[in-house]
Amino acid sequence: MLMEMGSSLPIGLAVALGCGLLIGVERERRKGQGRHRAFAGMRTFTLVALAGGLAQLVAAGWLVAAGALLVLSLAVIAYWRDQSDDPGVTTEVALFVTYMLGVVSIDHPQVAGSMGVVVTMLLAARASLHRFSTELLTEEELRSVLVLAGSALVVLPMIPDQPLPLLAQVNPRDLWRLTVTLMVLQALGHVGLRLVGARAGLVLSGFVSGFISSTATIAAMGARVRDEPGLTLPCVAAALASNVATVVLMMVVAFSASPALLPVLAWPLGLAGLAALLAVGLSWRSGGAASALLPEPTKVFRLGQTLTFAAALTGIAALVGWLSDHLAPGAGGLAVALAGFGDAHAASGAVFALFAAGKLQGDQTVLLMLLAMTTNSGSKVAAAFVAGGPAFGWRVAAGLVAMMGAGWMACLF
Repeated sequence: MLMEMGSSLPIGLAVALGCGLLIGVERERRKGQGRHRAFAGMRTFTLVALAGGLAQLVAAGWLVAAGALLVLSLAVIAYWRDQSDDPGVTTEVALFVTYMLGVVSIDHPQVAGSMGVVVTMLLAARASLHRFSTELLTEEELRSVLVLAGSALVVLPMIPDQPLPLLAQVNPRDLWRLTVTLMVLQALGHVGLRLVGARAGLVLSGFVSGFISSTATIAAMGARVRDEPGLTLPCVAAALASNVATVVLMMVVAFSASPALLPVLAWPLGLAGLAALLAVGLSWRSGGAASALLPEPTKVFRLGQTLTFAAALTGIAALVGWLSDHLAPGAGGLAVALAGFGDAHAASGAVFALFAAGKLQGDQTVLLMLLAMTTNSGSKVAAAFVAGGPAFGWRVAAGLVAMMGAGWMACLF
């Protein structure tokens, strides 16, 4: 018995027809000629999509299943008879997907239409996807993508989603979510550096690489200065540009922890970022543009680095919460300051998590974040002096002092 006619019925059949035509046109262009041509083209795909829509329209499950079995049988026979040197199954699988899109289009035309476009884009991007997966994507990057996907899709749902007394009533899932957020930002920085690295100068490369590691960027710029002293000022500009990325990272991590933090942190982080930008501009203007580049990145992030960050984030949150509850509040500040020497993001992330759990007030959160950034700036200054020498180190130190001074002024006044 036919489904009750409604205003959505013509739309569903039109979407089924559109999906079949869209995918069929793409397959027709790749069908080839002669005896080795593919078995299905525009007409076949269109008819299969319409068949799926009509089978669903009848509202008979057995007919939908029979149609799917018929399409699968045709695909298997076509693959079996394929005599080309490199027989693939893309067209056969696409034919079955087209049939399913026709079925879905009757009840969910928007979903079917959007998926039809996505399928066509995937089919049309064959050469680009092949080049990306075999030539552009490295083994290390593939492992990093798998680590990121596992962290977000496997580990995150398994972590308890409730405050724990051992973590000062902080939700452990929120801590891991902050870890995943930082991993995503580092991955975006890695992608950005690979995209602009071949064309951009030191300043832009330094900014993008700051999303991966600002301290490492400063050390790399210092090493470049020792090899090429004439690039001192451009390298200083690039090193300071990486600290602008640090400010952006702080804003994103804070928003991930609690959107209510953004108004609280807007002035100190905004002024700190503005001061860093001014320092970058002065160094770049004095030293002129530079075409020398950072070396191409080889690693997005390491599993050990990720686990260390997560452990540090968890440990700092638990320690600061315990110290704040059982000792003077300044004891928690000392813990954050010490943790900031190693990683400002982990220390600040732990503070943001405590704010989200209601353990800290807004003004306390700002002070502890600035404390972590300040002690971490000390580590960056040390890296600048060790890697690049006094001329490089003093200039980087001046820029960091200006940045942190602006942040503290916004907090104090």
